[in-house]
Amino acid sequence: MRSVVGRSRTIPALPAALAAAAVLTALAAPAEARRGRHHHHASSGGYNPPYAAMVVDVKSGKTLHAVNEDALRHPASITKVMTLYMLFEQMERGKFALDSDLTISAHAAAQAPSKLGLRPGQTITVEDAIKAIVTKSANDVACAIGENIAGSEERFAQMMTAKAHALGMSRTRYANASGLPDPDQLTTARDLTVLARAIQDRFPHYYRYFQTRSFAFRGRVIGNHNHLLGNVQGVDGIKTGYTRDSGFNLMTAAKSEGRQIVAIVLGGKSGASRDRIMADLVRSSLPRAFAGARQAPPVTEVAERARPAVVADAVSRTRTQVASADDDDVETTGTTGEPLDITPSRATTTPGGTWKPGPQALPKAAQAYAGTSSAQAPFPGASKTVARMASSERDEPPKAITGTRVVPTAWVIQLGAMDDEAKARSMLSEARAKVGGSLSKAAPYTVKVEHGGTTLYRARFSGFSEQDAAQDACTALKRSGFSCFATRS
Repeated sequence: MRSVVGRSRTIPALPAALAAAAVLTALAAPAEARRGRHHHHASSGGYNPPYAAMVVDVKSGKTLHAVNEDALRHPASITKVMTLYMLFEQMERGKFALDSDLTISAHAAAQAPSKLGLRPGQTITVEDAIKAIVTKSANDVACAIGENIAGSEERFAQMMTAKAHALGMSRTRYANASGLPDPDQLTTARDLTVLARAIQDRFPHYYRYFQTRSFAFRGRVIGNHNHLLGNVQGVDGIKTGYTRDSGFNLMTAAKSEGRQIVAIVLGGKSGASRDRIMADLVRSSLPRAFAGARQAPPVTEVAERARPAVVADAVSRTRTQVASADDDDVETTGTTGEPLDITPSRATTTPGGTWKPGPQALPKAAQAYAGTSSAQAPFPGASKTVARMASSERDEPPKAITGTRVVPTAWVIQLGAMDDEAKARSMLSEARAKVGGSLSKAAPYTVKVEHGGTTLYRARFSGFSEQDAAQDACTALKRSGFSCFATRS
Protein backbone atom coordinates (compact mmCIF):
# COMPACT_ATOMS: atom_id res chain seq x y z
CA MET A 1 0.00 0.00 0.00
CA ARG A 2 1.32 3.39 -0.89
CA SER A 3 1.58 5.51 2.22
CA VAL A 4 -0.36 8.74 2.43
CA VAL A 5 2.19 10.19 4.83
CA GLY A 6 4.45 12.83 3.47
CA ARG A 7 2.34 14.03 0.56
CA SER A 8 2.16 17.76 0.41
CA ARG A 9 -0.30 19.69 -1.65
CA THR A 10 -1.53 23.24 -1.65
CA ILE A 11 -4.98 24.76 -1.41
CA PRO A 12 -5.48 27.30 -4.18
CA ALA A 13 -6.47 30.71 -2.93
CA LEU A 14 -9.72 31.82 -4.56
CA PRO A 15 -11.27 35.25 -4.12
CA ALA A 16 -14.57 35.14 -2.27
CA ALA A 17 -16.55 36.14 -5.33
CA LEU A 18 -14.97 33.42 -7.44
CA ALA A 19 -15.64 30.85 -4.71
CA ALA A 20 -19.28 31.91 -4.55
CA ALA A 21 -19.55 31.68 -8.33
CA ALA A 22 -18.07 28.18 -8.20
CA VAL A 23 -20.75 27.20 -5.68
CA LEU A 24 -23.53 28.40 -7.95
CA THR A 25 -21.95 26.74 -10.96
CA ALA A 26 -21.64 23.41 -9.15
CA LEU A 27 -25.22 23.61 -7.95
CA ALA A 28 -26.61 24.51 -11.34
CA ALA A 29 -24.50 22.31 -13.57
CA PRO A 30 -22.53 19.43 -12.00
CA ALA A 31 -21.06 18.59 -15.42
CA GLU A 32 -19.45 21.99 -15.61
CA ALA A 33 -18.28 21.74 -12.01
CA ARG A 34 -16.26 18.67 -12.89
CA ARG A 35 -14.16 20.36 -15.55
CA GLY A 36 -10.58 21.31 -14.91
CA ARG A 37 -9.88 18.32 -12.65
CA HIS A 38 -8.14 15.02 -13.20
CA HIS A 39 -10.71 12.22 -13.34
CA HIS A 40 -10.11 8.62 -12.41
CA HIS A 41 -13.32 7.44 -14.03
CA ALA A 42 -13.39 8.82 -17.54
CA SER A 43 -16.76 9.66 -18.95
CA SER A 44 -18.13 11.21 -22.08
CA GLY A 45 -21.24 13.19 -22.73
CA GLY A 46 -21.18 15.20 -19.52
CA TYR A 47 -21.51 14.37 -15.84
CA ASN A 48 -21.81 10.61 -15.44
CA PRO A 49 -20.40 9.33 -12.12
CA PRO A 50 -20.02 5.55 -11.90
CA TYR A 51 -23.02 3.96 -10.17
CA ALA A 52 -22.99 1.21 -7.55
CA ALA A 53 -25.54 0.01 -5.01
CA MET A 54 -26.14 -2.75 -2.49
CA VAL A 55 -28.86 -3.68 0.02
CA VAL A 56 -28.26 -6.23 2.79
CA ASP A 57 -30.77 -7.83 5.17
CA VAL A 58 -29.22 -7.26 8.61
CA LYS A 59 -30.96 -10.17 10.32
CA SER A 60 -30.26 -12.85 7.72
CA GLY A 61 -27.11 -11.42 6.14
CA LYS A 62 -28.55 -11.98 2.67
CA THR A 63 -28.02 -9.62 -0.23
CA LEU A 64 -31.33 -8.17 -1.45
CA HIS A 65 -29.96 -5.98 -4.24
CA ALA A 66 -26.52 -5.45 -5.78
CA VAL A 67 -25.12 -3.49 -8.73
CA ASN A 68 -21.36 -3.04 -9.15
CA GLU A 69 -21.06 -3.78 -5.45
CA ASP A 70 -17.36 -4.70 -5.61
CA ALA A 71 -16.25 -1.89 -7.93
CA LEU A 72 -13.97 0.75 -6.43
CA ARG A 73 -15.61 4.08 -5.74
CA HIS A 74 -14.86 7.29 -3.84
CA PRO A 75 -16.84 7.38 -0.57
CA ALA A 76 -16.99 11.21 -0.21
CA SER A 77 -18.50 12.20 3.15
CA ILE A 78 -19.62 8.65 3.94
CA THR A 79 -15.98 8.53 5.08
CA LYS A 80 -17.15 10.35 8.20
CA VAL A 81 -19.04 7.26 9.37
CA MET A 82 -15.65 5.62 9.92
CA THR A 83 -14.34 8.83 11.50
CA LEU A 84 -17.15 8.64 14.04
CA TYR A 85 -16.62 4.90 14.50
CA MET A 86 -13.06 5.68 15.56
CA LEU A 87 -14.26 8.45 17.89
CA PHE A 88 -16.93 6.24 19.48
CA GLU A 89 -14.28 3.62 20.12
CA GLN A 90 -12.11 6.15 21.94
CA MET A 91 -15.11 7.28 23.98
CA GLU A 92 -15.91 3.70 24.91
CA ARG A 93 -12.33 3.31 26.15
CA GLY A 94 -12.68 6.41 28.30
CA LYS A 95 -10.28 8.55 26.26
CA PHE A 96 -12.97 11.14 25.49
CA ALA A 97 -16.32 12.09 27.00
CA LEU A 98 -19.22 13.92 25.38
CA ASP A 99 -18.14 17.12 27.12
CA SER A 100 -14.44 16.77 26.24
CA ASP A 101 -13.02 19.60 24.14
CA LEU A 102 -11.45 19.05 20.74
CA THR A 103 -8.96 21.69 19.62
CA ILE A 104 -9.08 23.09 16.10
CA SER A 105 -5.68 23.30 14.41
CA ALA A 106 -4.72 25.57 11.53
CA HIS A 107 -4.82 22.53 9.26
CA ALA A 108 -8.35 21.65 10.37
CA ALA A 109 -9.54 25.23 10.03
CA ALA A 110 -8.19 25.35 6.47
CA GLN A 111 -10.34 22.45 5.25
CA ALA A 112 -12.65 23.18 2.34
CA PRO A 113 -16.43 23.43 2.89
CA SER A 114 -18.76 22.08 4.04
CA LYS A 115 -17.49 23.31 7.43
CA LEU A 116 -18.42 25.09 10.64
CA GLY A 117 -15.78 27.75 10.03
CA LEU A 118 -13.99 27.33 13.35
CA ARG A 119 -10.74 29.24 13.81
CA PRO A 120 -7.37 27.83 14.86
CA GLY A 121 -7.20 27.48 18.63
CA GLN A 122 -10.96 27.30 19.11
CA THR A 123 -12.52 24.22 20.65
CA ILE A 124 -15.68 22.20 20.16
CA THR A 125 -17.12 19.58 22.49
CA VAL A 126 -17.17 15.98 21.38
CA GLU A 127 -20.98 15.92 21.39
CA ASP A 128 -21.22 19.03 19.22
CA ALA A 129 -18.56 17.56 16.94
CA ILE A 130 -20.64 14.42 16.48
CA LYS A 131 -23.73 16.46 15.65
CA ALA A 132 -21.76 18.70 13.28
CA ILE A 133 -20.56 15.62 11.39
CA VAL A 134 -24.02 14.04 11.22
CA THR A 135 -25.87 17.20 10.15
CA LYS A 136 -23.49 19.71 8.55
CA SER A 137 -20.92 17.10 7.49
CA ALA A 138 -18.29 19.57 8.67
CA ASN A 139 -14.88 18.86 7.17
CA ASP A 140 -13.00 21.04 9.65
CA VAL A 141 -14.53 19.09 12.53
CA ALA A 142 -13.80 15.71 10.93
CA CYS A 143 -10.15 16.70 10.52
CA ALA A 144 -10.01 17.92 14.13
CA ILE A 145 -11.40 14.60 15.39
CA GLY A 146 -8.62 12.76 13.57
CA GLU A 147 -5.90 15.09 14.83
CA ASN A 148 -7.10 14.98 18.43
CA ILE A 149 -7.13 11.18 18.38
CA ALA A 150 -3.97 10.42 16.42
CA GLY A 151 -1.90 13.61 16.40
CA SER A 152 -2.17 14.12 12.64
CA GLU A 153 -4.80 13.51 9.99
CA GLU A 154 -2.37 11.36 7.99
CA ARG A 155 -1.81 9.04 10.95
CA PHE A 156 -5.55 8.93 11.59
CA ALA A 157 -6.19 7.92 7.97
CA GLN A 158 -3.79 5.00 8.41
CA MET A 159 -5.69 3.97 11.55
CA MET A 160 -8.99 4.22 9.70
CA THR A 161 -7.67 1.96 6.95
CA ALA A 162 -6.42 -0.59 9.49
CA LYS A 163 -9.79 -0.53 11.21
CA ALA A 164 -11.61 -1.01 7.92
CA HIS A 165 -9.52 -4.09 7.14
CA ALA A 166 -10.08 -5.47 10.66
CA LEU A 167 -13.82 -5.17 10.07
CA GLY A 168 -13.56 -7.01 6.77
CA MET A 169 -13.67 -3.96 4.48
CA SER A 170 -10.81 -5.42 2.51
CA ARG A 171 -10.92 -3.07 -0.48
CA THR A 172 -11.27 0.19 1.46
CA ARG A 173 -8.48 2.70 1.91
CA TYR A 174 -8.63 6.12 3.56
CA ALA A 175 -6.42 9.14 2.93
CA ASN A 176 -8.24 11.68 5.10
CA ALA A 177 -10.89 11.95 7.81
CA SER A 178 -13.47 13.96 5.87
CA GLY A 179 -13.90 12.40 2.45
CA LEU A 180 -12.66 15.46 0.57
CA PRO A 181 -11.25 14.53 -2.85
CA ASP A 182 -8.22 12.29 -2.87
CA PRO A 183 -7.44 9.64 -5.51
CA ASP A 184 -6.39 7.21 -2.77
CA GLN A 185 -9.72 7.44 -0.89
CA LEU A 186 -11.42 4.26 -2.10
CA THR A 187 -14.12 1.83 -1.05
CA THR A 188 -16.90 -0.37 -2.45
CA ALA A 189 -20.64 -0.57 -1.89
CA ARG A 190 -20.12 -3.98 -0.28
CA ASP A 191 -17.54 -2.65 2.15
CA LEU A 192 -19.85 0.19 3.14
CA THR A 193 -22.67 -2.24 3.99
CA VAL A 194 -20.22 -3.82 6.44
CA LEU A 195 -19.50 -0.44 8.04
CA ALA A 196 -23.21 0.43 8.19
CA ARG A 197 -23.87 -2.74 10.17
CA ALA A 198 -20.71 -2.53 12.28
CA ILE A 199 -21.37 0.93 13.69
CA GLN A 200 -24.88 -0.13 14.77
CA ASP A 201 -23.72 -3.44 16.23
CA ARG A 202 -20.77 -1.97 18.11
CA PHE A 203 -22.18 1.38 19.25
CA PRO A 204 -26.00 1.19 19.48
CA HIS A 205 -26.04 3.88 22.18
CA TYR A 206 -24.10 6.33 19.98
CA TYR A 207 -25.76 5.39 16.70
CA ARG A 208 -28.81 7.41 17.76
CA TYR A 209 -26.89 10.56 16.83
CA PHE A 210 -27.36 9.68 13.17
CA GLN A 211 -31.07 10.34 13.68
CA THR A 212 -30.41 13.99 14.55
CA ARG A 213 -32.59 16.24 12.33
CA SER A 214 -30.94 19.52 13.41
CA PHE A 215 -28.90 21.03 16.19
CA ALA A 216 -28.20 24.50 17.54
CA PHE A 217 -24.59 25.67 17.50
CA ARG A 218 -23.51 29.12 18.66
CA GLY A 219 -26.63 30.88 17.50
CA ARG A 220 -27.17 28.82 14.37
CA VAL A 221 -29.61 26.00 13.72
CA ILE A 222 -28.00 23.42 11.42
CA GLY A 223 -30.18 20.95 9.55
CA ASN A 224 -29.36 17.42 8.44
CA HIS A 225 -28.41 16.84 4.79
CA ASN A 226 -30.15 13.44 4.85
CA HIS A 227 -33.59 14.26 3.48
CA LEU A 228 -34.85 10.68 3.79
CA LEU A 229 -35.07 11.05 7.57
CA GLY A 230 -38.71 11.59 8.41
CA ASN A 231 -39.78 11.24 4.77
CA VAL A 232 -39.29 7.52 4.07
CA GLN A 233 -40.87 5.09 6.50
CA GLY A 234 -38.37 3.14 8.57
CA VAL A 235 -35.27 5.18 7.70
CA ASP A 236 -33.29 6.05 10.83
CA GLY A 237 -29.92 7.27 9.37
CA ILE A 238 -27.19 7.38 8.34
CA LYS A 239 -24.98 9.60 6.00
CA THR A 240 -24.88 11.46 2.71
CA GLY A 241 -21.83 12.35 0.61
CA TYR A 242 -20.79 14.16 -2.52
CA THR A 243 -17.68 15.05 -4.48
CA ARG A 244 -17.45 15.71 -8.20
CA ASP A 245 -15.68 12.42 -8.83
CA SER A 246 -17.88 10.32 -6.55
CA GLY A 247 -21.26 11.67 -7.51
CA PHE A 248 -24.05 11.74 -4.94
CA ASN A 249 -23.69 9.01 -2.33
CA LEU A 250 -25.92 7.78 0.49
CA MET A 251 -25.65 5.19 3.26
CA THR A 252 -29.03 4.31 4.74
CA ALA A 253 -30.34 2.11 7.53
CA ALA A 254 -34.02 1.27 7.91
CA LYS A 255 -36.20 -0.75 10.29
CA SER A 256 -39.88 -1.64 10.14
CA GLU A 257 -42.08 -4.37 11.58
CA GLY A 258 -39.16 -6.40 12.87
CA ARG A 259 -37.20 -6.12 9.64
CA GLN A 260 -33.88 -4.31 9.24
CA ILE A 261 -31.74 -3.43 6.22
CA VAL A 262 -28.74 -1.34 5.30
CA ALA A 263 -28.44 0.15 1.83
CA ILE A 264 -25.76 1.94 -0.16
CA VAL A 265 -26.13 4.10 -3.27
CA LEU A 266 -22.99 5.53 -4.87
CA GLY A 267 -22.65 7.74 -7.93
CA GLY A 268 -26.07 9.36 -8.11
CA LYS A 269 -26.34 12.04 -10.78
CA SER A 270 -28.00 14.46 -8.38
CA GLY A 271 -29.06 14.55 -4.77
CA ALA A 272 -32.69 14.25 -5.79
CA SER A 273 -32.18 11.27 -8.11
CA ARG A 274 -30.00 9.52 -5.54
CA ASP A 275 -32.70 10.03 -2.90
CA ARG A 276 -35.36 8.65 -5.24
CA ILE A 277 -33.24 5.57 -5.97
CA MET A 278 -32.62 4.97 -2.28
CA ALA A 279 -36.28 5.50 -1.35
CA ASP A 280 -37.30 2.95 -3.98
CA LEU A 281 -34.69 0.47 -2.71
CA VAL A 282 -35.89 0.84 0.88
CA ARG A 283 -39.54 0.47 -0.05
CA SER A 284 -38.92 -2.58 -2.23
CA SER A 285 -36.33 -4.31 -0.03
CA LEU A 286 -37.60 -3.82 3.51
CA PRO A 287 -40.77 -5.92 3.05
CA ARG A 288 -38.59 -8.76 1.72
CA ALA A 289 -36.22 -8.73 4.72
CA PHE A 290 -36.37 -11.41 7.40
CA ALA A 291 -38.64 -10.51 10.34
CA GLY A 292 -37.60 -13.20 12.81
CA ALA A 293 -34.76 -13.32 15.33
CA ARG A 294 -31.40 -12.24 13.95
CA GLN A 295 -29.51 -15.12 12.36
CA ALA A 296 -26.44 -13.30 11.05
CA PRO A 297 -23.78 -12.63 13.68
CA PRO A 298 -22.82 -9.06 14.49
CA VAL A 299 -20.03 -7.51 12.48
CA THR A 300 -16.90 -7.66 14.61
CA GLU A 301 -13.22 -7.01 14.33
CA VAL A 302 -10.94 -10.02 14.10
CA ALA A 303 -7.43 -10.08 15.55
CA GLU A 304 -7.37 -6.29 15.52
CA ARG A 305 -6.53 -4.81 18.90
CA ALA A 306 -4.03 -2.10 18.02
CA ARG A 307 -4.45 1.02 20.11
CA PRO A 308 -4.20 4.41 18.46
CA ALA A 309 -0.77 5.91 18.77
CA VAL A 310 -0.68 9.63 19.46
CA VAL A 311 1.85 10.94 16.99
CA ALA A 312 2.81 14.59 17.03
CA ASP A 313 3.01 15.99 13.53
CA ALA A 314 5.13 19.11 13.36
CA VAL A 315 4.31 19.76 9.71
CA SER A 316 0.76 20.65 8.74
CA ARG A 317 0.18 19.10 5.33
CA THR A 318 -2.53 20.30 2.99
CA ARG A 319 -4.07 18.98 -0.18
CA THR A 320 -5.84 20.42 -3.16
CA GLN A 321 -9.57 20.36 -2.52
CA VAL A 322 -11.81 21.18 -5.42
CA ALA A 323 -15.14 19.68 -4.50
CA SER A 324 -17.43 19.53 -1.52
CA ALA A 325 -17.66 16.42 0.59
CA ASP A 326 -21.39 16.71 0.95
CA ASP A 327 -24.20 17.34 -1.48
CA ASP A 328 -26.05 20.17 0.23
CA ASP A 329 -22.91 22.32 0.21
CA VAL A 330 -21.62 21.86 -3.32
CA GLU A 331 -18.72 24.27 -3.16
CA THR A 332 -15.16 24.33 -4.43
CA THR A 333 -14.47 21.71 -2.52
CA GLY A 334 -16.29 -27.23 16.79
CA THR A 335 -14.80 -26.57 20.26
CA THR A 336 -11.76 -27.93 22.00
CA GLY A 337 -14.13 -27.85 24.93
CA GLU A 338 -11.57 -28.03 27.70
CA PRO A 339 -11.46 -25.42 30.45
CA LEU A 340 -8.18 -23.74 29.67
CA ASP A 341 -5.29 -23.50 32.07
CA ILE A 342 -4.24 -19.97 31.23
CA THR A 343 -1.87 -19.35 34.11
CA PRO A 344 1.41 -17.70 33.03
CA SER A 345 3.45 -20.78 33.98
CA ARG A 346 1.73 -22.87 31.34
CA ALA A 347 4.18 -23.07 28.44
CA THR A 348 3.28 -23.99 24.91
CA THR A 349 5.21 -25.28 21.97
CA THR A 350 2.41 -24.79 19.50
CA PRO A 351 3.75 -23.36 16.25
CA GLY A 352 3.04 -19.69 15.83
CA GLY A 353 3.98 -18.56 19.32
CA THR A 354 1.84 -16.45 21.61
CA TRP A 355 -0.58 -13.72 20.78
CA LYS A 356 0.81 -10.23 21.02
CA PRO A 357 -1.05 -6.91 21.15
CA GLY A 358 -1.46 -5.19 17.80
CA PRO A 359 -2.64 -6.18 14.34
CA GLN A 360 -2.37 -9.91 13.73
CA ALA A 361 -1.23 -11.58 10.52
CA LEU A 362 -4.11 -13.71 9.30
CA PRO A 363 -4.03 -16.70 6.98
CA LYS A 364 -4.23 -15.84 3.29
CA ALA A 365 -7.28 -18.04 2.99
CA ALA A 366 -9.19 -16.00 5.56
CA GLN A 367 -12.17 -14.36 3.94
CA ALA A 368 -13.71 -10.94 4.45
CA TYR A 369 -17.32 -10.61 5.54
CA ALA A 370 -19.55 -11.22 2.50
CA GLY A 371 -16.38 -12.39 0.81
CA THR A 372 -15.39 -11.45 -2.71
CA SER A 373 -14.53 -13.84 -5.51
CA SER A 374 -11.10 -15.38 -5.29
CA ALA A 375 -10.48 -14.17 -8.82
CA GLN A 376 -11.02 -10.57 -7.84
CA ALA A 377 -7.88 -8.68 -6.95
CA PRO A 378 -7.95 -5.95 -4.32
CA PHE A 379 -7.15 -2.41 -5.37
CA PRO A 380 -3.57 -1.77 -6.49
CA GLY A 381 -1.16 -1.50 -3.59
CA ALA A 382 -3.61 -2.91 -1.08
CA SER A 383 -2.36 -4.85 1.92
CA LYS A 384 -2.17 -8.58 1.23
CA THR A 385 -3.56 -9.32 4.68
CA VAL A 386 -7.31 -9.91 4.46
CA ALA A 387 -9.39 -9.56 7.60
CA ARG A 388 -11.86 -12.33 8.35
CA MET A 389 -15.26 -11.56 9.82
CA ALA A 390 -17.20 -13.73 12.26
CA SER A 391 -19.24 -15.12 9.38
CA SER A 392 -19.85 -14.66 5.67
CA GLU A 393 -23.21 -13.86 4.20
CA ARG A 394 -22.30 -15.85 1.10
CA ASP A 395 -20.76 -18.86 2.78
CA GLU A 396 -22.15 -21.49 5.10
CA PRO A 397 -21.44 -20.89 8.81
CA PRO A 398 -18.17 -22.41 10.05
CA LYS A 399 -18.54 -25.97 11.25
CA ALA A 400 -17.19 -27.17 14.58
CA ILE A 401 -14.77 -30.02 13.99
CA THR A 402 -14.37 -31.43 17.50
CA GLY A 403 -16.70 -32.31 20.35
CA THR A 404 -17.58 -30.10 23.31
CA ARG A 405 -16.45 -30.69 26.89
CA VAL A 406 -17.34 -27.30 28.31
CA VAL A 407 -21.02 -26.52 28.22
CA PRO A 408 -21.30 -22.84 27.38
CA THR A 409 -23.73 -20.77 29.42
CA ALA A 410 -26.66 -18.93 27.85
CA TRP A 411 -24.38 -16.01 26.95
CA VAL A 412 -20.69 -16.01 26.07
CA ILE A 413 -18.12 -13.43 25.04
CA GLN A 414 -15.94 -13.80 21.96
CA LEU A 415 -12.69 -11.83 21.71
CA GLY A 416 -11.44 -12.91 18.31
CA ALA A 417 -10.52 -15.76 16.00
CA MET A 418 -6.84 -16.68 15.68
CA ASP A 419 -4.98 -18.94 13.29
CA ASP A 420 -3.21 -20.67 16.19
CA GLU A 421 -4.68 -21.99 19.45
CA ALA A 422 -1.73 -20.74 21.48
CA LYS A 423 -2.48 -17.20 20.35
CA ALA A 424 -6.12 -17.60 21.35
CA ARG A 425 -5.10 -18.87 24.79
CA SER A 426 -2.62 -16.06 25.19
CA MET A 427 -5.33 -13.54 24.32
CA LEU A 428 -7.67 -15.03 26.95
CA SER A 429 -4.91 -15.02 29.54
CA GLU A 430 -4.08 -11.39 28.96
CA ALA A 431 -7.75 -10.42 28.98
CA ARG A 432 -8.36 -12.04 32.36
CA ALA A 433 -5.17 -10.55 33.80
CA LYS A 434 -6.11 -7.03 32.71
CA VAL A 435 -9.83 -7.09 33.44
CA GLY A 436 -10.14 -9.44 36.43
CA GLY A 437 -13.42 -8.72 38.26
CA SER A 438 -16.16 -9.58 35.80
CA LEU A 439 -13.98 -12.34 34.26
CA SER A 440 -12.73 -13.88 37.49
CA LYS A 441 -15.39 -16.60 37.45
CA ALA A 442 -15.71 -16.86 33.67
CA ALA A 443 -14.50 -20.04 31.98
CA PRO A 444 -12.09 -19.44 29.08
CA TYR A 445 -12.26 -21.84 26.18
CA THR A 446 -11.52 -22.02 22.49
CA VAL A 447 -13.74 -23.09 19.63
CA LYS A 448 -11.91 -24.78 16.78
CA VAL A 449 -13.62 -24.07 13.47
CA GLU A 450 -12.88 -24.74 9.84
CA HIS A 451 -13.84 -22.10 7.33
CA GLY A 452 -12.77 -21.64 3.73
CA GLY A 453 -10.09 -24.30 4.10
CA THR A 454 -8.58 -22.54 7.11
CA THR A 455 -8.56 -23.67 10.74
CA LEU A 456 -9.24 -20.91 13.24
CA TYR A 457 -9.61 -20.80 17.02
CA ARG A 458 -12.25 -18.58 18.55
CA ALA A 459 -11.24 -17.17 21.94
CA ARG A 460 -14.26 -17.13 24.24
CA PHE A 461 -15.35 -16.74 27.86
CA SER A 462 -18.35 -18.66 29.20
CA GLY A 463 -20.13 -18.11 32.52
CA PHE A 464 -22.85 -15.55 31.80
CA SER A 465 -26.48 -16.48 32.33
CA GLU A 466 -27.81 -13.01 31.47
CA GLN A 467 -27.13 -10.72 28.53
CA ASP A 468 -26.46 -7.72 30.79
CA ALA A 469 -23.66 -9.55 32.62
CA ALA A 470 -22.02 -10.54 29.36
CA GLN A 471 -22.36 -7.01 27.96
CA ASP A 472 -20.86 -5.52 31.15
CA ALA A 473 -17.87 -7.84 30.93
CA CYS A 474 -17.45 -7.03 27.25
CA THR A 475 -17.53 -3.30 28.02
CA ALA A 476 -14.78 -3.81 30.59
CA LEU A 477 -12.74 -5.67 27.98
CA LYS A 478 -13.16 -2.88 25.45
CA ARG A 479 -11.98 -0.32 27.99
CA SER A 480 -8.82 -2.37 28.33
CA GLY A 481 -8.27 -2.32 24.57
CA PHE A 482 -9.84 -5.65 23.58
CA SER A 483 -12.39 -6.05 20.81
CA CYS A 484 -15.24 -8.37 21.74
CA PHE A 485 -18.93 -9.04 21.47
CA ALA A 486 -21.50 -10.82 23.63
CA THR A 487 -23.57 -13.50 21.92
CA ARG A 488 -25.94 -16.30 22.71
CA SER A 489 -24.21 -19.65 22.91
